[in-house]
Amino acid sequence: MRALILMIAILSLLPARGSELLPKDKPIQQIVDHYIDELIKDQGAKVAPQADDATILRRLTLDLNGRIPTVAEWKEYVESKDPLKKEKLVDRLMSSPAFTRHQLEEFETMLAQPASGGRRGPGGSREYIARVFKENRSWDRIFRDLLLADEKEKGSSDFLKARIKDQDRLTNDVSVVFFGVNISCAQCHDHPLVHDWKQEHYYGLKSFLARTFEQGAFLGEKDTGVVSYKTTKNENKTARMMFLTGKVIEAPGMVPDNETKKGGKAGKKNDKDKSSPPPPAPKFSARAALADVALQSDQRQFFAKNIVNRTWHRFFGRGLVTPLDQMHSENAPSHPELLDWLARDTAENSYDLRRLTRGLVLSRAYSRASSFEGDRQPDAHLFAVARIRAMTPMQIATSLRLATTAPDQFSATLKADELDKRIEGYESASRGFASLLEQPRDDFQISVTEALMFSNNDRIQKEFLIDAKDRLIGAAQAFKDLDQAADLLLKNVLVRTPTADEKKAVVEYLSARKDRPLEALRQVVWALLTSAEFRFNY
Repeated sequence: MRALILMIAILSLLPARGSELLPKDKPIQQIVDHYIDELIKDQGAKVAPQADDATILRRLTLDLNGRIPTVAEWKEYVESKDPLKKEKLVDRLMSSPAFTRHQLEEFETMLAQPASGGRRGPGGSREYIARVFKENRSWDRIFRDLLLADEKEKGSSDFLKARIKDQDRLTNDVSVVFFGVNISCAQCHDHPLVHDWKQEHYYGLKSFLARTFEQGAFLGEKDTGVVSYKTTKNENKTARMMFLTGKVIEAPGMVPDNETKKGGKAGKKNDKDKSSPPPPAPKFSARAALADVALQSDQRQFFAKNIVNRTWHRFFGRGLVTPLDQMHSENAPSHPELLDWLARDTAENSYDLRRLTRGLVLSRAYSRASSFEGDRQPDAHLFAVARIRAMTPMQIATSLRLATTAPDQFSATLKADELDKRIEGYESASRGFASLLEQPRDDFQISVTEALMFSNNDRIQKEFLIDAKDRLIGAAQAFKDLDQAADLLLKNVLVRTPTADEKKAVVEYLSARKDRPLEALRQVVWALLTSAEFRFNY
């Protein structure tokens, strides 16, 4: 067993298979399918078939616009004979303002809670992210803005401000969010299992951030200051400014000062004075130096691979490197050449995340079905079967509202801008409900709190099971034919063609409760909304 572990560790340090990556001029989706299919073939695994049109439409609409599709959108897509309909759908969804709003939700969550699930915490920089995503600002520039925290870029300092009082948290969060490395284990000693991470890496990264302090409503940065630490051999050391790659920055002002020795108290004396002027800019900015070195062509592997890996995880439910914060030589990517190619391509195309997203979702790998009928389910790292993913709080809250709205509110004649304004209104109305739900982790299970809320909280009935003409319950009551009512309920919530057995079960239930038709309709809709099929993106 020890020999096997040693061999795996050695192999993980070797270069990716093949001396050359595929050419740069190939489309992203073609590159994805080449490398994914290559490993599947090498492993002798079987793959799931391509998902049907209804599933692809639902998956793409959830992933790109943060909601389920409407019945009108479903009918138009499944009835279309256009061979390019998937590409046109992706372009339509990505050109919608809803794409920008959904991106905002995803990235605010990433910035606020890099390493755990649960409800979103502070530091998401929502105001800033909302503005720059509308501009389609590149990811490398967003990274620089968040690190430099320039007051001219309103809201860009939120990420640092939320963490400045705990510089160890700040150091690790910067490392996790932007570089895919949880370096916290190297704070007290060299990492016991990962030889990459020594104490000098942790404190070297911290040295770029330790000169930052709070002054009133502003952030300041000192010209001097060092970080000292004690080794496991009880030796006192002064950290150099060193990036995760081992690159050392020769910085001025590497001498102790009173503020550093006192834990930065001098910089906090005006904490409550919101009218105090911003501190003067330092002659040398250590945070700017960190941004510079992280983006250098020979140092950018952590930054580029991290955002590719996170984007891949978002659309495939599993990273090429997993866990997302364990990017190191002893945790090799499932597809090293693919990660290398995508990282190179993303960096050389100005970190355009729209471009990356479009390529990933147009791949065959993304479009595979989530069900597998073979004898043995392929290993998850092969991406031979689509991974079922729990909806985020905003996805499910908005989708609940859409699913329980009468279909005539979203007729096929509704113009794109009118549809988006209506959807945006539903998103705004859904925020309160979304705040009650937890952000799902990879090992997501329905929490007791969520289960109880859907089971016995009258908010569900008041928000989603209303008897009104513009709501699903009201529209279903208009049908005297129970078969038509059942068809309406199933299509509106599940957005697909219901099976004969499903319709039969609903009709029999409604028929058995003719003495209380409204309550029967509510029970059917409630059962559909709380089903696993509705809760997940499959």
